[in-house]
Amino acid sequence: MILHGPLVLTGNAHRALAKAICASLDMPLGRTEVSAFSNENIFVRICENVRERDVFLVQPGARPVNDSIMELLIMIDAARRASAGRITAVIPYFAYGRSDKKDQPRVPITARLMANLLETAGANRILTMDLHAGQIQGFFNIPTDEMTALRLLGDSFRERNFQGVVVAPDLGSAKRARNMAEQLGAPLALCEKRRIGNDDTAQVLHLIGDVDGQDALIIDDEVDTAGTLVEVAALLKRHGANDVSAACTHGVLSGPAMERIERSPLDRLLITDSLPMPEGASAKIESISVAPLLGEAIQRIHTGRSVGELFQ
Repeated sequence: MILHGPLVLTGNAHRALAKAICASLDMPLGRTEVSAFSNENIFVRICENVRERDVFLVQPGARPVNDSIMELLIMIDAARRASAGRITAVIPYFAYGRSDKKDQPRVPITARLMANLLETAGANRILTMDLHAGQIQGFFNIPTDEMTALRLLGDSFRERNFQGVVVAPDLGSAKRARNMAEQLGAPLALCEKRRIGNDDTAQVLHLIGDVDGQDALIIDDEVDTAGTLVEVAALLKRHGANDVSAACTHGVLSGPAMERIERSPLDRLLITDSLPMPEGASAKIESISVAPLLGEAIQRIHTGRSVGELFQ
C-alpha cells in the first residue's frame, strides 16, 4: 500500500534537473546525503521517511558515469531497505545504451547488464527518455516507460518557422528523423554512415535526398564526441544546404565535442537538459528543459494514469 504523495530524491548526477522536476510538481526535493569516503566507496543516507511511499530516484548517467550508476544502485537499495512502497528509477539518459547488442565476438551487452543491476538493486519501475535503441525496453522485466523529447524539440523549430529538410545522420536514426519530418511537415533525407572500430570514429559516405538551396535539420538521440554530427553538417553544406541545425535529446558532449562544434559549419545545436551542460559550452548550443515532461510522467505514474497519453 502506497501512502502520501510522491517523493522525489536524487544523487549528485544532475541535482538541477531534479529540482526543476520538483518545481514543476510544486513540491520540495527530498533530502539525501550522497558522498564518497576517502577510499572512493559511495555512501548514501535518505533523510526522509520513505516507508510505504512512492519514491522516484532521479539520476541520469552523467559524468562521472560509473559513479552516477553506483549512486543510483545504492540509493535504490537504501530505499528498498527503508520499506519504500514503490521505487521508480528516473533515468533521463540511460548510460551504456549503445552497448545494446553483440556485434563483435566476445563483447558484452552492457545495456542488458544495466537492466539486471537495476532490478537486482530493487527498482520496481523505470522511467527513461529516448533510448539509443528501442529493444532496451525489452531488457527489463519490470514496467519501463520511455519518454521522448522529439515533440519539445520539434515545437522549438516550429516556433522558429523552420522550412527545410529533416536529415537522419545514419540508418539507426531514420525512424526518429521521419517522425520529426512528419511533425514539421518537411521532407526527409538520409545519410549513410559506417563506424570504424570502437573509438567513436565514423565515416559518412552518402546523402540520400535533396538539400540544395534549403535549410537542414539533423535529428539524433544523442551527441557525444560530435564527430558524426560535424561530418554530416559538412556533407550537407557540400550538397548546397543553407542553414544547418541539429537537435538531439542528450547532450553528452564529451572529449573534443565542443571544439568540433565550434569549428564546424553547424549553425546551431539544440539539446535538452537530460544531462548537465558542460562548462565552456559553445555559443552554438541551446538547451530546453524536459523537467515539466518528466514531472507530468511522475504524477501520472503516481496516480495510475497513462503515460502514453502524453504523446497521443
